Amino acid sequence: MTVRVLVVDDHPVVRAGIRALLDGAADIEVVGEASTAEEAVQRSGAFRPDVVLMDLQLGDGVGGVSATRQLLELPEPPHVLVLTTYDADTDINRAIDAGATGYLLKAGPPEELFQAIRAAAQGRTALSPEIATRLLQRSRTPEEALSEREVEILELLAQGLGNRDMARELFISEATVKTHLVHIYSKLGVDSRMAAVREAVRQRLIRFDA
Repeated sequence: MTVRVLVVDDHPVVRAGIRALLDGAADIEVVGEASTAEEAVQRSGAFRPDVVLMDLQLGDGVGGVSATRQLLELPEPPHVLVLTTYDADTDINRAIDAGATGYLLKAGPPEELFQAIRAAAQGRTALSPEIATRLLQRSRTPEEALSEREVEILELLAQGLGNRDMARELFISEATVKTHLVHIYSKLGVDSRMAAVREAVRQRLIRFDA
């Protein structure tokens, strides 16, 4: 059985590299490419790929997480396999919550990608070893894991927002923001906003693009 693949990445050189790499696998065929979420949905409908290789950052338009949701709403949805350089927990969780079958890092070896594509085509979960290890560690210490809301607070902290602005952004009270900050500091073992951001980035809980 030949696995039909659509490559979605906003960099032409990266798409060309992935295509050249996949051409070396006899049972994998690249049936198309896309650089935006809109192209990904349109070409998935036209080419009917078994697997869509999805980057998370697609220029200034709709990102890979939203594109994944759109693809899975198609009448005959493909399996979506994220292939990215981003390894922050927030990126991983959002991609999986959106319905991605797997999550791979671009730094992985070619054979890992081949195996993941074959697994995804069969509907099986495919994760880079580093990602699988971190998810397992998080599941073993749920009391230390940050909630989705706490991660949102951290992301806004990294953007430099104050308590009032965070409350307005999240439609919650300032008192609630302060309560979340107390829990965040406790879980991360820090005592200030800047320290919380630094520790969250160090633990790859959030991505910080300075």
